[in-house]
Amino acid sequence: MNGFKINNKGSGKVFSNPVLDRLTRTHFAIPVVLYYSVGALTLGYGVYSPEIRLVKYFWLFPAGLFLFSFVEYLIHRFVFHFKAETETGRQVQYKIHGIHHEYPRDKDRLVMPPLMSMLLASFLLLLFLFSLGENGWLLFGGFMSGYSSYLMIHYAVHAWRPPSNFLKYLWKHHSLHHYAGDDGAFAVSFPLWDRIFGTMPKSVK
Repeated sequence: MNGFKINNKGSGKVFSNPVLDRLTRTHFAIPVVLYYSVGALTLGYGVYSPEIRLVKYFWLFPAGLFLFSFVEYLIHRFVFHFKAETETGRQVQYKIHGIHHEYPRDKDRLVMPPLMSMLLASFLLLLFLFSLGENGWLLFGGFMSGYSSYLMIHYAVHAWRPPSNFLKYLWKHHSLHHYAGDDGAFAVSFPLWDRIFGTMPKSVK
């Protein structure tokens, strides 16, 4: 994917049409607030639902957080960084993720546009409810909270200076993906997945 020079200033265009291009830009706080609210509402719903036992909060909600971190790793590795072998494939890859690698500090393209994320969230909610019944609300709430947490981490890593505490590791890990080679360090919110699946950059193994 790194067939271009990384530019830490400015912004690029995904579409030549200014209206379509504007739709690819989103302030990170919009989905963060939206999906943390969804997580809170699903927890509240569970309290008042006679079909959900409160004890399930202690494992289904955390399971949703954990599941998101795994899905995040898989999507980043196999969808955003699929092996494009045609010009059309390379153009698609650039539009969905390559532009972020070319302009990693473009703050308006650090999150998925809400319309797309809401469609995916709706599909996942239906899937969880079909699989777990009413308990799917708890798993979904944890999953969406995990997504919001990921968005905050990803934004902070690209937009802010690293802190002088243990969280600095998240900055270092994601910087490896952008500046040492995009064939590793795919996990953002839970870097342990790169250790488990052997995708840590060779320089730090």
